[in-house]
Amino acid sequence: MPWGAAIAAGAGLAGSYMSGQAQAGAAGDAADAQQASSAAAIAEQKRQFNAIQKLLKPYVQGGNTALTAQLNLIGLGGETLQERAINQLAEGPQMDALVQQGENAIRQNASATGGLRGGNTQAALAQFRPQMLSQLIDSQYAKYAGLSNMGQNSAAMTGQAGMETGNQISQLLQQQGAAQAGALLAGGKAQANNWAAAGEAIGTLAGADWSKF
Repeated sequence: MPWGAAIAAGAGLAGSYMSGQAQAGAAGDAADAQQASSAAAIAEQKRQFNAIQKLLKPYVQGGNTALTAQLNLIGLGGETLQERAINQLAEGPQMDALVQQGENAIRQNASATGGLRGGNTQAALAQFRPQMLSQLIDSQYAKYAGLSNMGQNSAAMTGQAGMETGNQISQLLQQQGAAQAGALLAGGKAQANNWAAAGEAIGTLAGADWSKF
Protein backbone atom coordinates (compact mmCIF):
# COMPACT_ATOMS: atom_id res chain seq x y z
CA MET A 1 0.00 0.00 0.00
CA PRO A 2 1.53 3.34 -0.98
CA TRP A 3 1.92 6.11 1.51
CA GLY A 4 -0.63 8.16 -0.42
CA ALA A 5 -3.34 5.61 0.30
CA ALA A 6 -2.50 5.57 4.00
CA ILE A 7 -2.60 9.34 4.12
CA ALA A 8 -5.91 9.32 2.27
CA ALA A 9 -7.35 6.83 4.74
CA GLY A 10 -6.24 9.00 7.66
CA ALA A 11 -7.60 12.11 6.01
CA GLY A 12 -10.91 10.36 5.40
CA LEU A 13 -11.08 9.39 9.07
CA ALA A 14 -10.37 12.95 10.18
CA GLY A 15 -12.90 14.34 7.72
CA SER A 16 -15.56 11.90 8.87
CA TYR A 17 -14.94 12.84 12.48
CA MET A 18 -15.16 16.57 11.79
CA SER A 19 -18.31 16.07 9.71
CA GLY A 20 -19.92 14.04 12.48
CA GLN A 21 -19.06 16.65 15.08
CA ALA A 22 -20.50 19.35 12.86
CA GLN A 23 -23.71 17.38 12.42
CA ALA A 24 -24.02 16.80 16.15
CA GLY A 25 -23.36 20.47 16.85
CA ALA A 26 -25.94 21.59 14.29
CA ALA A 27 -28.52 19.23 15.77
CA GLY A 28 -27.79 20.56 19.25
CA ASP A 29 -28.13 24.18 18.06
CA ALA A 30 -31.43 23.35 16.37
CA ALA A 31 -32.69 21.68 19.55
CA ASP A 32 -31.66 24.70 21.63
CA ALA A 33 -33.48 27.03 19.25
CA GLN A 34 -36.60 24.84 19.38
CA GLN A 35 -36.51 24.75 23.18
CA ALA A 36 -36.08 28.52 23.38
CA SER A 37 -38.99 29.04 20.99
CA SER A 38 -41.20 26.63 22.94
CA ALA A 39 -40.24 28.25 26.23
CA ALA A 40 -41.21 31.68 24.87
CA ALA A 41 -44.50 30.28 23.60
CA ILE A 42 -45.22 28.67 26.99
CA ALA A 43 -44.53 31.96 28.76
CA GLU A 44 -46.90 33.77 26.36
CA GLN A 45 -49.63 31.15 26.91
CA LYS A 46 -49.33 31.62 30.67
CA ARG A 47 -49.41 35.41 30.29
CA GLN A 48 -52.54 35.26 28.16
CA PHE A 49 -54.29 32.93 30.64
CA ASN A 50 -53.38 35.19 33.56
CA ALA A 51 -54.80 38.16 31.65
CA ILE A 52 -58.08 36.31 30.96
CA GLN A 53 -58.31 35.16 34.57
CA LYS A 54 -57.72 38.71 35.82
CA LEU A 55 -60.33 40.08 33.40
CA LEU A 56 -63.02 37.60 34.49
CA LYS A 57 -62.17 37.57 38.20
CA PRO A 58 -64.54 40.44 39.19
CA TYR A 59 -67.45 38.71 37.44
CA VAL A 60 -66.69 35.41 39.14
CA GLN A 61 -66.46 37.12 42.52
CA GLY A 62 -69.69 39.04 41.89
CA GLY A 63 -71.44 35.81 40.91
CA ASN A 64 -70.25 34.09 44.09
CA THR A 65 -71.54 36.97 46.21
CA ALA A 66 -74.89 36.95 44.39
CA LEU A 67 -75.25 33.19 44.82
CA THR A 68 -74.65 33.51 48.56
CA ALA A 69 -77.28 36.25 48.73
CA GLN A 70 -79.74 34.04 46.83
CA LEU A 71 -79.22 31.16 49.25
CA ASN A 72 -79.67 33.46 52.24
CA LEU A 73 -82.82 35.02 50.83
CA ILE A 74 -84.59 31.67 50.39
CA GLY A 75 -83.38 30.28 53.70
CA LEU A 76 -80.70 27.83 52.55
CA GLY A 77 -78.13 29.77 54.53
CA GLY A 78 -80.10 29.36 57.73
CA GLU A 79 -83.03 31.15 59.38
CA THR A 80 -80.89 33.88 60.90
CA LEU A 81 -79.37 34.90 57.59
CA GLN A 82 -82.75 34.68 55.86
CA GLU A 83 -84.34 36.96 58.44
CA ARG A 84 -81.50 39.40 58.10
CA ALA A 85 -81.76 39.42 54.29
CA ILE A 86 -85.53 40.02 54.36
CA ASN A 87 -85.24 42.75 56.99
CA GLN A 88 -82.65 44.53 54.88
CA LEU A 89 -85.15 44.65 52.03
CA ALA A 90 -88.10 45.56 54.26
CA GLU A 91 -86.21 48.42 55.89
CA GLY A 92 -84.28 49.55 52.84
CA PRO A 93 -84.74 52.80 50.91
CA GLN A 94 -86.17 51.01 47.86
CA MET A 95 -88.96 49.50 49.94
CA ASP A 96 -89.72 52.83 51.59
CA ALA A 97 -89.94 54.60 48.24
CA LEU A 98 -92.17 51.94 46.68
CA VAL A 99 -94.50 51.81 49.69
CA GLN A 100 -94.78 55.56 49.86
CA GLN A 101 -95.61 55.86 46.19
CA GLY A 102 -98.11 53.00 46.35
CA GLU A 103 -99.88 54.23 49.46
CA ASN A 104 -100.11 57.73 48.04
CA ALA A 105 -101.67 56.31 44.91
CA ILE A 106 -104.22 54.35 46.97
CA ARG A 107 -105.13 57.41 49.01
CA GLN A 108 -105.42 59.64 45.95
CA ASN A 109 -107.69 57.14 44.24
CA ALA A 110 -109.81 56.80 47.36
CA SER A 111 -110.01 60.56 47.76
CA ALA A 112 -111.11 60.95 44.16
CA THR A 113 -113.88 58.42 44.65
CA GLY A 114 -114.91 59.65 48.07
CA GLY A 115 -113.86 56.53 49.95
CA LEU A 116 -110.75 57.77 51.74
CA ARG A 117 -111.92 56.55 55.13
CA GLY A 118 -113.74 53.49 53.87
CA GLY A 119 -112.94 49.96 54.93
CA ASN A 120 -111.78 48.95 51.50
CA THR A 121 -109.16 51.68 51.48
CA GLN A 122 -107.87 50.74 54.91
CA ALA A 123 -107.71 47.08 53.90
CA ALA A 124 -105.83 47.98 50.75
CA LEU A 125 -103.33 50.04 52.76
CA ALA A 126 -102.85 47.21 55.27
CA GLN A 127 -102.23 44.64 52.53
CA PHE A 128 -100.07 46.81 50.34
CA ARG A 129 -96.83 46.72 52.35
CA PRO A 130 -96.68 42.88 52.69
CA GLN A 131 -97.51 42.49 49.01
CA MET A 132 -94.86 44.98 48.05
CA LEU A 133 -92.28 43.21 50.23
CA SER A 134 -93.12 39.87 48.60
CA GLN A 135 -92.71 41.38 45.14
CA LEU A 136 -89.46 43.03 46.17
CA ILE A 137 -88.10 39.71 47.45
CA ASP A 138 -88.96 38.02 44.14
CA SER A 139 -87.45 40.88 42.18
CA GLN A 140 -84.27 40.89 44.25
CA TYR A 141 -83.92 37.12 43.90
CA ALA A 142 -84.19 37.43 40.11
CA LYS A 143 -81.50 40.11 40.10
CA TYR A 144 -79.23 37.89 42.19
CA ALA A 145 -79.93 35.03 39.78
CA GLY A 146 -78.77 37.15 36.86
CA LEU A 147 -75.53 37.98 38.63
CA SER A 148 -74.89 34.41 39.76
CA ASN A 149 -75.47 33.15 36.21
CA MET A 150 -73.00 35.71 34.93
CA GLY A 151 -70.48 34.51 37.51
CA GLN A 152 -71.08 30.89 36.53
CA ASN A 153 -70.48 31.70 32.86
CA SER A 154 -67.33 33.64 33.72
CA ALA A 155 -66.05 30.76 35.85
CA ALA A 156 -66.74 28.35 32.97
CA MET A 157 -64.89 30.63 30.56
CA THR A 158 -61.93 30.77 32.95
CA GLY A 159 -61.94 26.99 33.24
CA GLN A 160 -62.12 26.58 29.46
CA ALA A 161 -59.23 29.00 29.01
CA GLY A 162 -57.26 27.03 31.60
CA MET A 163 -57.89 23.75 29.76
CA GLU A 164 -56.89 25.23 26.42
CA THR A 165 -53.76 26.74 27.93
CA GLY A 166 -52.85 23.43 29.52
CA ASN A 167 -53.30 21.57 26.22
CA GLN A 168 -51.22 24.09 24.31
CA ILE A 169 -48.44 24.04 26.90
CA SER A 170 -48.51 20.23 26.84
CA GLN A 171 -48.01 20.29 23.07
CA LEU A 172 -45.15 22.75 23.40
CA LEU A 173 -43.49 20.57 26.02
CA GLN A 174 -43.84 17.59 23.69
CA GLN A 175 -42.14 19.63 20.98
CA GLN A 176 -39.31 20.41 23.38
CA GLY A 177 -38.95 16.74 24.20
CA ALA A 178 -38.98 15.81 20.52
CA ALA A 179 -36.30 18.40 19.79
CA GLN A 180 -34.10 17.07 22.60
CA ALA A 181 -34.61 13.49 21.47
CA GLY A 182 -33.84 14.44 17.88
CA ALA A 183 -30.60 16.12 18.94
CA LEU A 184 -29.55 13.08 20.93
CA LEU A 185 -30.36 10.74 18.05
CA ALA A 186 -28.48 12.95 15.59
CA GLY A 187 -25.49 13.06 17.91
CA GLY A 188 -25.58 9.31 18.35
CA LYS A 189 -25.82 8.75 14.61
CA ALA A 190 -22.88 11.07 14.03
CA GLN A 191 -20.80 9.20 16.60
CA ALA A 192 -21.79 5.86 15.03
CA ASN A 193 -20.69 7.14 11.64
CA ASN A 194 -17.38 8.22 13.18
CA TRP A 195 -16.76 4.77 14.59
CA ALA A 196 -17.74 3.14 11.31
CA ALA A 197 -15.34 5.37 9.40
CA ALA A 198 -12.64 4.65 11.93
CA GLY A 199 -13.21 0.93 11.53
CA GLU A 200 -12.98 1.19 7.76
CA ALA A 201 -9.78 3.22 7.97
CA ILE A 202 -8.20 0.80 10.44
CA GLY A 203 -9.25 -2.13 8.24
CA THR A 204 -7.68 -0.46 5.24
CA LEU A 205 -4.46 0.19 7.08
CA ALA A 206 -4.39 -3.28 8.62
CA GLY A 207 -4.80 -4.94 5.24
CA ALA A 208 -2.05 -2.96 3.63
CA ASP A 209 1.17 -4.61 2.44
CA TRP A 210 3.61 -2.67 4.59
CA SER A 211 6.60 -4.45 3.04
CA LYS A 212 6.16 -2.19 0.05
CA PHE A 213 6.67 0.97 2.05
